[in-house]
Amino acid sequence: MDPTNETEENNQPRAPVNKTAAGWKKWINHQWIVKHIYYFLFLAVLAVIYIYNGHYAENTIKDINRSARELKELQYEYKTVKGELMMRGKQSEIAKAVEPLGLKELKKPPVRIVVSAK
Repeated sequence: MDPTNETEENNQPRAPVNKTAAGWKKWINHQWIVKHIYYFLFLAVLAVIYIYNGHYAENTIKDINRSARELKELQYEYKTVKGELMMRGKQSEIAKAVEPLGLKELKKPPVRIVVSAK
């Protein structure tokens, strides 16, 4: 081989080495992972807690909405029953209700009986 060819091949510019790839590879190895396993477990527990908290919040919101809907329905029912009770409590409605029993409304005021004590 010609020594001039060897120098030409050696002098050719090499492909640039990605220094960032080599940098993280030297930091992330088996020993580093074993050393920081507790930190990874802590992050995993935090992630599980975060997911659980999201599900719990959704269920709580659903329960609140369901309770609010039921409350509105009960309020409507209360107002309806209260209105019916007020309607049945009127004198004219009571007179209609007791008419089949043979009771009639008085046309003149009641008479007062006074007993003298002797």
